[in-house]
Amino acid sequence: MQLHQVKRTVKNKTKKIVGRGGKRGTYSGKGLKGQKSRAGHRMRPELRDIIIRLPKRRGYKFTSVQTKPIIINIGLLNVAFEEGNEISPLSLFEKKLIKKNGRFLPAVKLLGNGDIDKKFVIVGCQFTVSAKEKIEKAGGTIAIPPVVKTVIESKTKTVKAKTKIVK
Repeated sequence: MQLHQVKRTVKNKTKKIVGRGGKRGTYSGKGLKGQKSRAGHRMRPELRDIIIRLPKRRGYKFTSVQTKPIIINIGLLNVAFEEGNEISPLSLFEKKLIKKNGRFLPAVKLLGNGDIDKKFVIVGCQFTVSAKEKIEKAGGTIAIPPVVKTVIESKTKTVKAKTKIVK
């Protein structure tokens, strides 16, 4: 018996129809069934839908890094407080002139609108030049808390931090 005389006992397997395009076999790398495996499929990009939902505002992440102080005119202080009182964000909150931001008291800025004729001690508030002039003209004082600066000195691998009080 020679090789050309050998015959199979099982018939030849029928060849699968190969998907069009490329050398990827039956499904041409498209997987099985579904919208993405069909001819002429086109999916709407998901990123477009996300971009449409975003609000059109300027800046990165849309929120300001610094919170703006609450503005109060000094004419209002003249009505709400008695002479010699200390005015701070806490006392303004107790008189219900400002509200808390969550659990924190906001920064307060005093503007020079209105007249003042009482002496006040103002602590921990920002102020305009005209407000400062009117408060000092009425005999009041502005106590500015010391600013703490942190200076970092680096030497090779160790980092030391020093704090200085600036007056």
